[in-house]
Amino acid sequence: MKISARNVIKGRIKNITDGVVNCEITLEVSPGVEIVSIITKSSRESLGLAVGKEAVAVIKASSVMIATD
Repeated sequence: MKISARNVIKGRIKNITDGVVNCEITLEVSPGVEIVSIITKSSRESLGLAVGKEAVAVIKASSVMIATD
């Protein structure tokens, strides 16, 4: 797979919560570090996503904000 996005983070699917239209995918990228994504149910099916399967989070954004309290 070739992609122009520079932020590609490998991980393993830890949890999938199915909704009527969308699914919440939790990707564990290192112990205790998770990325959560909302995708359509049809995308989940076409990608064959399942708990325990390896996947990558692709982040494409023109800006990423950092904040502190």
